[in-house]
Amino acid sequence: MPEPSHADPAATADSVDAACPREAADSTRGRIIAAATAEFARHGIAGARIDRIARSARTSKERVYAYFRGKDELYRFVSGRQLDAVAEATQLDPADLPGYAGRVHDYFVANPDNRRLMQWGALEGPADDDAVVETARRKTAILRRAQEDGLLDPSWDPLDILVFVNQLATAWADGPRSVTLEGAEREAFLADRRAAIVAAVGRLFPAGG
Repeated sequence: MPEPSHADPAATADSVDAACPREAADSTRGRIIAAATAEFARHGIAGARIDRIARSARTSKERVYAYFRGKDELYRFVSGRQLDAVAEATQLDPADLPGYAGRVHDYFVANPDNRRLMQWGALEGPADDDAVVETARRKTAILRRAQEDGLLDPSWDPLDILVFVNQLATAWADGPRSVTLEGAEREAFLADRRAAIVAAVGRLFPAGG
């Protein structure tokens, strides 16, 4: 997996605010959550600093620790919140996995900071992260029921389906690194990549079984 890139802090904060509920700007706790999300997306778990989070949230380190016992607990909360945001935006539909893959691609292209946060979690996150485990458990259960209903090939392990679809869906989420494209050219390039993702998932798991 490529090392997450370092975005401009202001751009990171703007993108994170767009992906988070509006409470982020309305309370001390909300400002801490928004600042922590941007900090973890930019610096990862090991590189994140509570003092920077506090400054960005316009509060003190003591107030941060009053809400969260430490950096690990804060990361777990932020990570779980972002997983919920992804799930809400993309809506896993086992009867149309190609469409789901397209939505996952769209979400991460539009929210690169969320993508970085997920990458850092895969690199440095706790192996027993409850939010990640629960998300995988819930989605594999949905896929297993779809197999029982005849919507998906039952010969696949549901976990393999989930991993393969998500890997294909995020294949181009980091943008075209091998070529330099801007504006309309970049949009056309990503549209073609999206179409390829949808087609690939459709060959593996055709919509409607």
